[in-house]
Amino acid sequence: MDAVLLHHDQRTCEVWERLALVTDPELDESVTELGFVELVTVDDNCGVDIVFRLPTYWCSANFAFLMADDMRRAVSSLPWVREARPRLLDHMVADEINRGVREGKSFGDALRDFASGGSLEEVREKFRRKAFERRQEVMVLALREAGYDDQAICQMNLSSYDRVEFGSEEAAHQKPRYRELLVERRLAWLPDDQAFVTYEGSPITRHELAPYLQRLRGVRINMEFNSALCRGLLAARYRELDGDNAGQTPVDVAPCGGCGSGCAARSVDPPVTAENSAALA
Repeated sequence: MDAVLLHHDQRTCEVWERLALVTDPELDESVTELGFVELVTVDDNCGVDIVFRLPTYWCSANFAFLMADDMRRAVSSLPWVREARPRLLDHMVADEINRGVREGKSFGDALRDFASGGSLEEVREKFRRKAFERRQEVMVLALREAGYDDQAICQMNLSSYDRVEFGSEEAAHQKPRYRELLVERRLAWLPDDQAFVTYEGSPITRHELAPYLQRLRGVRINMEFNSALCRGLLAARYRELDGDNAGQTPVDVAPCGGCGSGCAARSVDPPVTAENSAALA
């Protein structure tokens, strides 16, 4: 029995690890770090239920759909998962989103009344750019802090970038994430490719770097403001929905379901409310 429970806990941890790779498209922060994911359960048939809530009842429908679909894809990539079932609670179009993601529909088909005219991929691309620019600013400022001048930064290739070690926790966190987007967009993948280019792939000269960074600063400030606002709204909403339980379960860190593996910041069970219990029934 102990071996069975250990195996089950390991699988639960694997799910949390995959969910940690899913980001809020507007904030470029993990849905688990933001506290959006409330509950993960793995059944005996290798099905996974994921309960999540967003800061407000009226959070953007396309963002909500993106996160639900990304959760499904991330968890489904585990070889043992038969079916991943994200469940959004307490949202104005939760039923439509849950049904659409479950049935593999596009956003336009699942929520025709909420489609703005552009495709969901256009929304993804818009926020992929913001994520790229936010991560890039962190790395440029960290290199300056480490003593690199603007000329050296603009001429740095991917091989040199990979060899840099950063003391800052934020820079160390963003270093592989920035590289990931460089490779994803095919902006840099060979050792001699320039590590710092625009999102379109144009080189950045030493004289262009200062005004370029000024624009990136605006992107970062906007995203940080939205992140703080979302965290505050989510915390207030948990208190409203869960009453006294919310005071015992902070929402600014990711729950881990008690697996004890260290894969998240805490190892206590998240609150189980009548709402999420019903969603999993």
